[in-house]
Amino acid sequence: MILGIIPARYASTRYPGKPLIDIEGKTMIQRVYEQASKSKSLNKVVVATDDARIYEHVESFGGIAVMTKENHPSGTDRCWEALQNLNEDFQYVINIQGDEPFIDPSQIDSLAAVLQDGKTELATLIIPVNDHALLFDMGEVKVVLNTQMEALYFSRMVIPYIKGIAQENWHEHHAYYRHVGMYAYRKDILAQVTQLSVSSLEQAESLEQLRWLEHGFKIKCALTDFESHCIDTPEDVEKVLRLMQKHS
Repeated sequence: MILGIIPARYASTRYPGKPLIDIEGKTMIQRVYEQASKSKSLNKVVVATDDARIYEHVESFGGIAVMTKENHPSGTDRCWEALQNLNEDFQYVINIQGDEPFIDPSQIDSLAAVLQDGKTELATLIIPVNDHALLFDMGEVKVVLNTQMEALYFSRMVIPYIKGIAQENWHEHHAYYRHVGMYAYRKDILAQVTQLSVSSLEQAESLEQLRWLEHGFKIKCALTDFESHCIDTPEDVEKVLRLMQKHS
């Protein structure tokens, strides 16, 4: 049993009220919810929010919402509280980003596919990088893998360094991957990682998944071919619409 949770805060630092913005006739949170509901792998989809306006809106379009505390430091912590509040028997939780209104359901299914053995502790998505500018964009998180498709490390820097090759050609000499921000947690592991203290690597890179690696947990990675298009600022709305129209 897999539960899909969409964390949705109202008080976004860069874009307050972001889940309720209108995108061609529907709010962003409704679009995310409807896309996630198309996944063939999820047994249930809920929105975990800290705001009555979001809660009531989700209920108004027929979705399921769960109220959570305001002071969660991350979406992972909000997912754990939502799971506890539901008090239902799910083996895994998939944390679905609430700011990607055109998420492809197959991305969720790709992530869910690696959970079938029941042994996977944590999982996330990655996508190949075949462009120099994207590879050296410090806003994009890169990941290196072991032979079992488990993450060895995540970084905003380019890893690995390739000795003797010009940087603009690195992507032609190594299989680079960047992180796509969707996580899956086994229920018992989710309970454990939410009790961990912030780690030094996490503080250095501002990446919570490094806390899990630093404490010895394994993160399985699944490949996706679909680009992620997040909305973090008002300007991103038009940018994402243009990209989607181009893709169509």
